[in-house]
Amino acid sequence: MSDVARAAGLLRAAYETGKPVAPLRGELVPVGDVDVAYQVQRAQVDEWEAAGRRRVGAKIGLTSPAVQQAFGVHQPDFGVLFADMAVPDGDEVDLSRLLQPRVEAEVAFVLGTDLPSEQPTVADVIRATDHVLPAIEVVDSRVAGWDISIVDTVADNASSGLFVLGDQPHTLSQVDLRLAGMVLEHAGEPVSVGAGAACLGHPVHAVVWLARRMAVAGSPLAAGDVVLSGALGPMVPVTAGAAYEARISGLGSVRVCFSAGVHQ
Repeated sequence: MSDVARAAGLLRAAYETGKPVAPLRGELVPVGDVDVAYQVQRAQVDEWEAAGRRRVGAKIGLTSPAVQQAFGVHQPDFGVLFADMAVPDGDEVDLSRLLQPRVEAEVAFVLGTDLPSEQPTVADVIRATDHVLPAIEVVDSRVAGWDISIVDTVADNASSGLFVLGDQPHTLSQVDLRLAGMVLEHAGEPVSVGAGAACLGHPVHAVVWLARRMAVAGSPLAAGDVVLSGALGPMVPVTAGAAYEARISGLGSVRVCFSAGVHQ
């Protein structure tokens, strides 16, 4: 069995059993090779699509300096979003679906046209964006204790879990995303604050980066895709029974709550 197949199998077992696995970075050769980690991710995505899951977009991770510093990495990564990851605004999430959930507030882009070029520009992304929404990403890790390197998180579909979108769309001309302030609250108290500038300097820049990477990888972003552009501030561990609300200036708010049960 190849290193890629073995690592994909370990991650698949973590999903099936609800038990995190040891860090994967020592399982893949060459050690530290991010391209090999993306091969592990692609192997899982292929399996999921073959099983009938519907791809609806992509997410960018590790865009915020605060998040990069927390995990000792210095570059973004990306993962794939599926329809069954979407949670309606305000709904309750059953914690049994997750292993080690954390939440972060982001700007979601919904594309109106394709982004096929391997050399996209800011203008291309602006033109392709139909609207933007406030979003909460519920990140999760199949790696025990969130002991992750860039290789671990890439292989694990960029530590994807679930995502929640607000339901009041805005065009890019209606808001200055770079200056848009964000506050994520729990029980009325701020638990994470930030701004659009924390996301690679501007959320549009993050989408440009993603569009380039996806096109080079042979899976370009397409009309209708949802793009989670990256955290605007630090991620926050989820508390059972808690509700979290993110407010982003100019975009409104989005909310999610969690069951009082326990994680898998």
